[in-house]
Amino acid sequence: MSKAIFIQNPISIYKDRPGEAYHFPKRYLRAVQDTVGDWVIFYESRKNNGAFGYVSVQRVLDVVPDPQEPDHYYAILDPSTEWSFEHTVPRAAPDGVAYEHSLRGYDGRPISGGANVSAVRRITDAEFAAIVNYGMQELTGPEAMPRNTSDDETASLVFNDPPAPFDHAPLASFRPEILTSRKYRDPSFQRQVRKAYGGRCAISGLELRNGGGRPEVEAAHIRPVKDKGPDTVRNGLALSGTLHWMFDRGLISVADNHRILISHNKVPKETASRLITPGQKLLLPENPRHHPHPDYLRYHRENIFGQTG
Repeated sequence: MSKAIFIQNPISIYKDRPGEAYHFPKRYLRAVQDTVGDWVIFYESRKNNGAFGYVSVQRVLDVVPDPQEPDHYYAILDPSTEWSFEHTVPRAAPDGVAYEHSLRGYDGRPISGGANVSAVRRITDAEFAAIVNYGMQELTGPEAMPRNTSDDETASLVFNDPPAPFDHAPLASFRPEILTSRKYRDPSFQRQVRKAYGGRCAISGLELRNGGGRPEVEAAHIRPVKDKGPDTVRNGLALSGTLHWMFDRGLISVADNHRILISHNKVPKETASRLITPGQKLLLPENPRHHPHPDYLRYHRENIFGQTG
């Protein structure tokens, strides 16, 4: 097994299914096969409005042929392991040296051409750890603070202390099992979703904050974790506690056009009118990259909406 970088852009000539399968030509077959059972990092270039940097991490389950296109294959991904970085990681570390050795020139600076244009690049454990540690530095600001943090602690975190490496340990002691730990994934998901929605509830439109300026909204998974829902902003909604409870129990849902759906046989109209924004449309993040993914919304409608068990 070995770790690797997979280049994947929002718009591509390949038949990628983000979060589920990575499509690639035969020339990368050996390198991708070596990643089965291990972790890969996804990188987006500037092409087609990509984020230009390393954006997420996920585990590879298998490699299968493309039944419709000769000499092409799919890397099958474990959907439950997808985790978006809290910070997009640039190609080079703060000291200007490229994270990947294969992209460094004689002075360590990033280079163009060669391995730089390869869609799949093997990386060492140390390179992998360095990228993940940078990407998982905790978001700062009131929206990202935990709801049970005291006001004094908030002031310290926002104004005094720099973000800490998410592993909180030297690279040599990086433990891959951290990548599946709910202890790390849950708070990271909460921070990212609340930040993306600006601390505002996506269904009620309310932006309630406590004395320390922290929003009282919670981050709800659209496709639940128990159903292999990933910890990505596109699988999240910022919701007030009551609406989070209603969403998880299928009393409300969201259509593809972002219209809020209500189970009127379970939710009285007067209750819905008090809790839901008058336009009955989901309030979306400013960044289109953070909008809910249609596949996760569809999953919620088909498998949770209308269910109360």
